[in-house]
Amino acid sequence: MTFSDAQQAALDAIDEASGDLRTLSLDIHAHPELGYEETHAHAALTDYLEGVGFEVERSAHGLDTSFRASSGNGGPVLAALCEYDALPEIGHACGHNLIAIASVAVGLGLRAALREAEVGGTVLVLGAPAEERGGGGKIRLIENGAFGGVDAAVMLHPGMGDEVRPSSLSHRGLTVEFRGQASHAAGAPWRGVNALDAMVLGFAALGLLRQQIQPTHRVHGVITHGGDSPNIIPERTEARLLVRAPTREEVDTLRERVLACFTGAAQQTGCKLEATWSDSPYENLRQNPALADAYRESFDAVGGTIRPGRGGGSTDMGNVTQVLPGLHPHYRIPATSGNHTRGFTDAAATEEAHDATIRAAKALALASLRAFEDPTFLDAIHTSFATGETGGL
Repeated sequence: MTFSDAQQAALDAIDEASGDLRTLSLDIHAHPELGYEETHAHAALTDYLEGVGFEVERSAHGLDTSFRASSGNGGPVLAALCEYDALPEIGHACGHNLIAIASVAVGLGLRAALREAEVGGTVLVLGAPAEERGGGGKIRLIENGAFGGVDAAVMLHPGMGDEVRPSSLSHRGLTVEFRGQASHAAGAPWRGVNALDAMVLGFAALGLLRQQIQPTHRVHGVITHGGDSPNIIPERTEARLLVRAPTREEVDTLRERVLACFTGAAQQTGCKLEATWSDSPYENLRQNPALADAYRESFDAVGGTIRPGRGGGSTDMGNVTQVLPGLHPHYRIPATSGNHTRGFTDAAATEEAHDATIRAAKALALASLRAFEDPTFLDAIHTSFATGETGGL
């Protein structure tokens, strides 16, 4: 494929920054931080973007670890979203260090292309904290007006396959807490009301419920507090769960059945139950077909091959795509195990993963460039969003 001068400028800008982006990625990878605590990543990314000439607003949109970096003026306006939070104990097992530099690369490529083409428009690189563990950083950004005037939002995600329109599951978090009565476990167990028994019964009921739910539905959780000492009847236990399904409506139906498991356990044991649903439910992705088709063409042009993997996760990028056009492709890195494993943590720091990130970022930059150069293409993005069209996977 022969690239236009503007396209080549985008590719060259990303190549020129590749070494610095590799250093930035490894720095974030070496300093894993949980959601809303990403002070090191926030500083590293904003310092870099300011250093290369973006206008940077730190702690943007009411979130300490969010940022807004912009270049250009007027419309169209396209936002590339960075993620940079990590997981407890296993660090960057979802490759958010790579997601961060991918969106920075898209921003650099688009800025160079717009200058070469001498067309108007604004490129945003938005820092979106707390995607993991139901943190809902992008939901807070939506609520705080971060996407006002934005025509489209894009980002990339590393995984086990190269997919243009991967699906995602809606999900809602649930915290359950049982309260019983403490007593000496050997001296007077009959005086106790065992909150751990209630939790075990709830999880047992949940295991039976899984036999009767749709294959596309998921329920899973962990006990975060199981008691205080083996010789005390536990008076308080707590667990955190996620209820997932392809759509918000299915989640709402399923979550009532999940709650019934724990309500029944409370009745059987005499414990009191307090159940709290997350106020940041994640929505399913609405992949924009016009952007997706452009990305597929660009991915082929930079030497990529579409190789579907296996999805099933959730992302608050889904919430973004419910309110404006968006695209969230997956790209493959050479990991021997999937996301949220220690093997994926190791893979996210490899040179091969970096090269795959740079290639996918080039493709996304080329696809996004069309929104600036071709008003018809921009109209197609908005029209397909307005009509609810999503296309195939």
